[in-house]
Amino acid sequence: MRLYYSQTSPYARKIRVVIEEKGLADQVNLDLCNPFKTAEELRKANPLGKVPALVLPTGMVLYDSRVIADYLDAQSPRPTLIPSKHPKRCEVLRQQALGDGITDAAVAMVMETRRPADQQSSHWKARWHSAIVRALDELETQTDVWDDGPDLGQISIGCALSYLDFRLPDVDWRQNRPRLARGYADFARRPSMMATRHEE
Repeated sequence: MRLYYSQTSPYARKIRVVIEEKGLADQVNLDLCNPFKTAEELRKANPLGKVPALVLPTGMVLYDSRVIADYLDAQSPRPTLIPSKHPKRCEVLRQQALGDGITDAAVAMVMETRRPADQQSSHWKARWHSAIVRALDELETQTDVWDDGPDLGQISIGCALSYLDFRLPDVDWRQNRPRLARGYADFARRPSMMATRHEE
């Protein structure tokens, strides 16, 4: 398998963490690319021109981190990142959606701040910031975010929080969220997280 990724993409990092946790590193060749510059091979593999994109041995290409994570989870039995039975399956997928939602809003904010100042929308930046804050507050109320695991929900949340540290430190997500901060501090020390840290 071949994974197109970038060092700064939180979505690609999520998949790299999945690969590490599943013990699949020796089966996946990593292809570093910059989707914002010339990346012809990436565009041929993924018409959306986005990372991550996973090329399978059959030649099929998977895109979107949720699709790729689901495929990789099925490639080895342990650890199981997406439970097969409800209600635990729904809970993990729900947590993945919350983590990915934080990431979506954070990436949108970062992209907006890169536009010329007179073209930036204060309305949308405030809306995305509010979404991030509400999601963080929700996570702080949940006592079992970091229980058991690892699972795909934890990975998605962990990658979202690390992206906030990387690109939006002014959000200061740890303030008034001690439970979330403590859980993340432990999760961030996992070898899979340490091996995939963001780099410019």
